Amino acid sequence: MIRNDALDRLPVRHAVPELLSALEERGTAVLYAPPGTGKTTLVPLVLAGLIGEGPKRRVLVAEPRRMAVRAAARRMAWLLGQEVGQAVGFSVRGERRAGPATRVEVVTTGVLLQRLQRDPELSGVDVVLLDECHERHLDADTAMAFLVDVRAALRPELRLIAASATSDAEAWAHLLTMLDGSGGPAPIVKGTGKIHGCAVHFAPPPAGVRPAHGTWVDPALLRHIAATVREAMERHEGDVLCFLPGVGEIARTAGLLADVDADVFQLHGRAPAAVQDAVLRGAEPGGRRRVVLSTSVAESSLTVPGVRIVVDSGLAREPRTDHARGLSSLATVTVSQAVATQRLGRAGREGFGTVYRCWSPVEDARQARFPSPEIATADLADFALRAACWGDPTAAGLALLDAPPAGAMAAARSVLAAVGAVDAAGRATERGLRMSRLGLHPRLARALLDSAPEVGAGRAAEVVALLSEEPPREYGDDLAAAWREARRGGDAYGARWKTEARRLERSLREANEGTGTGAGANPGGAEPAEGSDDAVAGLVTALAFPERVARAREQGGYLMVSGGGAELAEASRLRASPWLAVAVADRTARSTTARVRLAAVVDEAAARAAAGHLLTSGEEVRWEDGDVVARSVERLGAVELAVRPLGGDADPGLVRRALLDGLEREGLGLLGWSREARELRERLAFLHREAGGAWPDVSDAALLARVDDWLEPELSRARRRADLGRIPAGEALRRLLPWASGEATRLDELAPERIEVPSGSRIRVDYAGERPVLAVKLQELFGLTETPRVAGVPVLVHLLSPAGRPAAVTSDLASFWRDGYRAVRAELRGRYPKHPWPEDPASATATRHTNARLRRE
Repeated sequence: MIRNDALDRLPVRHAVPELLSALEERGTAVLYAPPGTGKTTLVPLVLAGLIGEGPKRRVLVAEPRRMAVRAAARRMAWLLGQEVGQAVGFSVRGERRAGPATRVEVVTTGVLLQRLQRDPELSGVDVVLLDECHERHLDADTAMAFLVDVRAALRPELRLIAASATSDAEAWAHLLTMLDGSGGPAPIVKGTGKIHGCAVHFAPPPAGVRPAHGTWVDPALLRHIAATVREAMERHEGDVLCFLPGVGEIARTAGLLADVDADVFQLHGRAPAAVQDAVLRGAEPGGRRRVVLSTSVAESSLTVPGVRIVVDSGLAREPRTDHARGLSSLATVTVSQAVATQRLGRAGREGFGTVYRCWSPVEDARQARFPSPEIATADLADFALRAACWGDPTAAGLALLDAPPAGAMAAARSVLAAVGAVDAAGRATERGLRMSRLGLHPRLARALLDSAPEVGAGRAAEVVALLSEEPPREYGDDLAAAWREARRGGDAYGARWKTEARRLERSLREANEGTGTGAGANPGGAEPAEGSDDAVAGLVTALAFPERVARAREQGGYLMVSGGGAELAEASRLRASPWLAVAVADRTARSTTARVRLAAVVDEAAARAAAGHLLTSGEEVRWEDGDVVARSVERLGAVELAVRPLGGDADPGLVRRALLDGLEREGLGLLGWSREARELRERLAFLHREAGGAWPDVSDAALLARVDDWLEPELSRARRRADLGRIPAGEALRRLLPWASGEATRLDELAPERIEVPSGSRIRVDYAGERPVLAVKLQELFGLTETPRVAGVPVLVHLLSPAGRPAAVTSDLASFWRDGYRAVRAELRGRYPKHPWPEDPASATATRHTNARLRRE
């Protein structure tokens, strides 16, 4: 019997006529209704004609999470007074409860995508309601883009609704504009009001709590959250729903609340079905209060009966992908205003509620309006394969609110090409189509397809099932041991794993039908090879993640084929393994090394087979540790498998490039620079600066850019660092002089090595500084009133004492003799009485000798 009293309490019922009218006129609509108004439950029943007088239609409702799928289906069936599987059914991966009489089917967006790729027309479906669009999950965005194409090209009569609980409805309305010729956005239908109000309290943590980073959350924050739960229970009636970022934080907070007078539940995607059912069923009449500690799975499409209090940590976990290393990780982030609103709505579904936000009003004002779209941060290999199978390899023609990042798409296409899923143009191959039908990430699909002929379909499916949903941490980091633990069963994970393994084996058989490849035999017809659990787990994992194959390093830890480092836990039983295939690893923002969470032992032969596309061999000649290193190397990505020194057999071209690299890194000082060569370079630098024209630039950068013009053939004959040191740099440098114009013959005229002074001495000119310097004893310049010049530039004269120490500096000798000499004479004549100190130096005779020598002469 239909529960009309419950249906009448859902505010969205007032918006239903407008929604039906919009669908009748335009075929599309955006339904904006706040949390708890009934958009997920009442609207599909009306659209299907199960309530009211409307026509009978088949309605598909897509939800982002399996828990939400089951909960929505149960709720709708309850409203109709039926069991799930009758008029209302559901489908999630590995489980379907629906029959011929089913008119409303709730599915995950992943299941919807699989159906679209098998049957783009969605035969038999009249209406698709894509729920919780505001969460911006990649599968939901992709499904919407495909549905836009379906309605535009194949089924214009298919009705399409985007349902959102936050105020981003305009963006979806504009996205749906292209579905008809009106040129205007799709109609937005608003379901007004909430069921009940909520009081919001800010409860910021005490000073000193450190911000979260990576997956680390300050224990002090968890203690504050637990204390806030206790305070809320003392001050208010009803059950508590507490939002925390991850499973670890839920477990630790549960421990802090172990002594509260309430039943504490831990709700997350991996929670046993019995726990999920108990949470969604509500407390027994007269039973104890409940505290539900939940991840973001309880944000939407779920009513947790009895909840009147929400305690919100303000944190969530989002995936991040290191495309260069093929590693994924989770980041703890601050929730957006839209998510905070979603969480708030959980408190007011059945009565006036109370929300405690564990942050300050100032932080509240700084929150982003909406969450980051998953397409901006996720691994896009699965998305790229779906797009290729859809016929749009670049995804440029898809109706997406946000375009996929170019770098992430390039990395995804590289992965797909390596596993044979796409051709050179990015189009899906026949193998890629088979992979897409398996309902797996392309990496795991490749592992299943390629390992089954070797180890058998059943064993391959079992290992891939382990890889598709990471086993509980208590199973340990050894994948083979986790496999044996899952086989023993006895827990919720083991039950799910067995179901998924059976589904994968069935899907593999279906995908191979008509290809001539049996599900469990080699292509040649031989029986699959036997192998230990370790060998099978290692091979399958290596096939799924070839760039994560890793070899032990002498200094400890592992080097992955991708080039990244990896570390096992101190107590890991895998530490003695020379090779590993890493299944799960993450790298925090502050670490250069990945932490291995799950791995399998693998041997070198299996590593070579799995990562064969990364196997290379050849000569490697490079500048390393200050000299040329020449080796013949066979490597698997970054891992060196075999090395042989080449000695004098190395390719001369490679040697020359290595020497040039050494010169660029360490500078031209590696060459043989005599004093004359250094001075020649300084003279040329001076002329380039002052005279310009044909005089060459002799800076390091300029000389390295023109190495062919001056350092050949000496460079081509060199084989190592010592050979560079034997190259006479001065002789090589003279090749750059402007011989063709004849200017080279004027080098000694324009920038002479030495200048003759009045005493008859030939004094060396120093061109190393900004101006040329002539350092000469003061007495040798007596009688010289005009400052010497080089290339028209006055030299800077350093006047020295008889002992060769600086006495004065001038660029104007006449001025010095007139104004500065008197002070220098007064200071030095007593110290050097044997040398001449005439009162009139301008008329005195220059000399390099003492007074006594002058008298003898």
